[in-house]
Amino acid sequence: MDRDDIAAVLAHPTSRELLGRDLTRLAYAAEHGGPRNVPIAFTWTGSQIVLCTIPNAPKVAALRADPRVALTIDTEVHPPLILLIRGTAELEKVEGIPDEYLEMNGAYGMTDEQRVAWEAEVRSLYDRMVRITITPTWAKLIDFEETLPTAVEELVREREQRRTA
Repeated sequence: MDRDDIAAVLAHPTSRELLGRDLTRLAYAAEHGGPRNVPIAFTWTGSQIVLCTIPNAPKVAALRADPRVALTIDTEVHPPLILLIRGTAELEKVEGIPDEYLEMNGAYGMTDEQRVAWEAEVRSLYDRMVRITITPTWAKLIDFEETLPTAVEELVREREQRRTA
C-alpha cells in the first residue's frame, strides 16, 4: 500500500471520526514470541499515532525487539465501524510526562477537580515515560456499507460472478 492510498483511507470522514476516539487496541509480538493485544489511549497527529507508557511496561522491550504493530480502533455498535492500521513503532524515552499523554487522557469524563487530582497523581508517579510513535504503513476502513472485510469482499465478487455466469 503506498502513502497516497494510506492517506486516502485515513482522510475518510469515518476514519477521522475513529481517529478521534480515546482507545485503540495495540497488537504486537510479545517478548515470549506470542501475540499480545492491549487497549491503550492514543492521539492522532494527522500523520502518526502517538501512545505513551511507562519504561518498564512489557510492550517497551517487545517493541524494541520487534517494532511491527497492528492497531484496531472501532465502535461498539452494529454494524461496527472499524479502522485497521499496521505500522512500525518508534520509541523515545521522555523525562517527565509527555504532553500527548496528558492530552489523550483528558478526553475522559472527569470533573475539573478529578482532572487536577489525576494529573497530580500522574506527575507524582511517573518520572519518565516512553512516547511510542507509529507511522501507518497500511490502513483499511471497514464500515459494512462502502467497505467490507477483504474475505467478505471476495465472497461478494464470487457470488456476483456466479449470478452473471
